[in-house]
Amino acid sequence: MVTRASSCLRRAAEGGRAKIVRYGRFLANENVTLEALLAGWGEQTAVAAAGRHVLAIQDTSEINFRTKPERRRGLGEIGKGTGHGLLLHAMAAVDAESDACLGLVAGKIWTRQGRVTVPHDKRPLEQKESERWISTAYRAKQVLSAAAMVTVIDDREGDIFAKWASVSAANFHLLTRSMHDRVLADGASMYATAAGWPIVDAATIDVVARADRPARRAKLVLRLGRVTLKRPQNASADLPRTVELALIEVAEVDAPAGVEPLQWYLLTTHEVSDVASAWRIVNWYKRRWIIEQLFRLIKTQGLQLEDSRIETADRLLKLTAITAKAAVMILQLVQARDGRSAEPASNAFNEAQIKLLAALATKYEGRTKLQSNPHRPQSMAWASWIIARLGGWDGYPRTKPGPITMRHGLQYFLGVASAWETLKDVRIN
Repeated sequence: MVTRASSCLRRAAEGGRAKIVRYGRFLANENVTLEALLAGWGEQTAVAAAGRHVLAIQDTSEINFRTKPERRRGLGEIGKGTGHGLLLHAMAAVDAESDACLGLVAGKIWTRQGRVTVPHDKRPLEQKESERWISTAYRAKQVLSAAAMVTVIDDREGDIFAKWASVSAANFHLLTRSMHDRVLADGASMYATAAGWPIVDAATIDVVARADRPARRAKLVLRLGRVTLKRPQNASADLPRTVELALIEVAEVDAPAGVEPLQWYLLTTHEVSDVASAWRIVNWYKRRWIIEQLFRLIKTQGLQLEDSRIETADRLLKLTAITAKAAVMILQLVQARDGRSAEPASNAFNEAQIKLLAALATKYEGRTKLQSNPHRPQSMAWASWIIARLGGWDGYPRTKPGPITMRHGLQYFLGVASAWETLKDVRIN
């Protein structure tokens, strides 16, 4: 997939129809299960995470396969029922100090089978789609068991009382943006309680432009304190009546007219005792954008998963699991391009590929210091520099190679690596 820059079988297959058929049979094989593919996500990540503080960032993305009523392929509704496809829930491991993506941890991929008629609050947790936020966090405990500390980070959908009450443990923390105003143990409103706390600090940040808002400078104020959540009425009686957490409010003041001000209520099991620790928590939460970047690489900016024409939903589920793993490779190289990452190249390449990278590097080293690879040999940054050169980057530090350049470089490099392996087989035979 990475070599051909696509998850579409007709584009990715190298060798004609025979290879397409073989890969199709692989996806159709009953012994190739979605569960096994998902379990494989965390194998390399578990090794890379050892001894680190890992931010385990999870989120869900809709994969929209454009299809007609007569050719649904077994795909269920997504969004508000206007499209058909599947849902990808993934957790990525990120080093808390360097922001380096260490790989995928765990997740879930599914397609909906019709509409559920039982109201959401009448169903047990195990019958709700929101269960994925809890089960994926539990899986992270196993995969990241060698980490020094883990902080699971969710957006608002992960704000579930059962998760707060059951998942956290020593050195295994939770950090989530609040979805709604909660009732506290004393009957008070959580948001109103936070509003009564004093402002303890302020900061000014640059807000990037989006389709629905222009770029601007935003002044933020910070409040922090402890809250005790009351168990909701529809929660299981087996859960504790209350859960105590730290709450951090980050709110924009003096926002421009017509612009919705920024406001985050962040709940966490971490101890937040002062301003410095509060801003540290805020900065960890901001790392959520990394998994959004991964989803873009899976879809529009990378492997174009939504263009796949595979004919059945069960095969599309497996293809999605494979595509997510491939997209991580591109993300790791993009992150390493500036040299700040100390990750080894072995996080993405095998031993033979690293040797080939070293051989190719001599061809692309320039005559001047500016066009020489400045990074430690066999590091991810070193590999990223070589791949970017293969993708068309001129090597001068005034510009930085982006995802498309990295994709092109990988396409070229892995094509060369594949040809080299083929030639070795020919010589041996």
